[in-house]
Amino acid sequence: MELEQMGKLAKEASRSLITLSKPAKNQCLLTLADNLVQNTDKILTANAKDIEKGEANHMPESLLDRLRLTGERIEGMAEGVRQVAALDDPVGEVLSMKERPNGLLVGKKRVPLGVIGMIYESRPNVTVDAFSLCFKTSNAVILRGGSDSIYSNMALADIIKKSLEENKITPDAVFLLEDTSRETATRMMQLNGYIDVLIPRGGAGLIRSVVQNATVPVIETGTGNCHVYVDAAADVDMAVAIVKNAKLQRLGVCNACESLVIHKDIANQVMPKLLSMLKENGCEVRGDERVQAYSSDVAAATTEDYATEYLDKIISAKMVDSIDEAIAHINANSTGHSETIVTNDYRNAQRFLNEIDSAAVYVNASTRFTDGFEFGFGAEIGISTQKLHARGPMGLEALTTTKYIIYGNGQIRP
Repeated sequence: MELEQMGKLAKEASRSLITLSKPAKNQCLLTLADNLVQNTDKILTANAKDIEKGEANHMPESLLDRLRLTGERIEGMAEGVRQVAALDDPVGEVLSMKERPNGLLVGKKRVPLGVIGMIYESRPNVTVDAFSLCFKTSNAVILRGGSDSIYSNMALADIIKKSLEENKITPDAVFLLEDTSRETATRMMQLNGYIDVLIPRGGAGLIRSVVQNATVPVIETGTGNCHVYVDAAADVDMAVAIVKNAKLQRLGVCNACESLVIHKDIANQVMPKLLSMLKENGCEVRGDERVQAYSSDVAAATTEDYATEYLDKIISAKMVDSIDEAIAHINANSTGHSETIVTNDYRNAQRFLNEIDSAAVYVNASTRFTDGFEFGFGAEIGISTQKLHARGPMGLEALTTTKYIIYGNGQIRP
């Protein structure tokens, strides 16, 4: 099917989705959750083709991990869909209603965005997450995954369409582009009149391409050069545990820690433990001269290292003389995603929360919690690092806009 025809059908579907009742949408999502689990073997067979292709192309293990599905991960996808079904539906919510002196009632309510375009890489779960969130908010969605996950995405999209049909809902509520060429992706980015907003989800190269080429409005989901700052007043064991979790639990995710910042006053207590833990787990450290002084295993960090999202067993490290220097370093090198401070100093914690310019800022917790599911949103469609329309994990409300509704009784403007 031609892309323009997809856009036209998706636009028509988006108008019909507005008329669906909340129970009807929820029932369809529960059907989808059941169908995902019931079709586990079908999904795994398709995913095995993608994994085989990825291994043949020498895809890094961290990216293979993002691509790989298991029975447990499929159940997790289904549970994410169930979570979305259980959430309050924001569509139709009246946010305000005020009476003007002339008797007009001026209100504002939440409405769908319309047709959402998603361009993403590697992670097949995005196919299900994106559909479930868009559908819950009465949006149609056009999906363009990467070539590395095409078989998995095709299997998932087929299950989604069948779930819609089982509930007598138009299958045009979702389209998957099976042509993964750059040319088709660029045409999708410029599908004005059909796609209302475009959401890229992937690495820096993908996001940069979308921002530079799109003529459709874009919600930018950024890369994650996330920081852990170990303050002078940190609990050492807590700091080591947080760094281990934030960096090593999963390498190929945007909320993984990529950069360490350590206050000089706690370095003697924390550096040996941190470096030992990282070495035991095969993680390379690239640091400044003061960090290098603690181990010959530490490589020299470049300016680029401090601004890099590695998605690998590599971490940058910098020692600072003050919290002011730590905040300045993080704000200069962060991608605006997630940062955390480990400290028992209340005033330093508050300064960090107030002065760090990122979407999610933590005190004494791992950056790995920046996630729609962990924040109670159910599945997420992405993590926005920009400041307009949405910021941080994007749940249901981020997929709506508002319109004014005005009640009169014959008023005319003098």
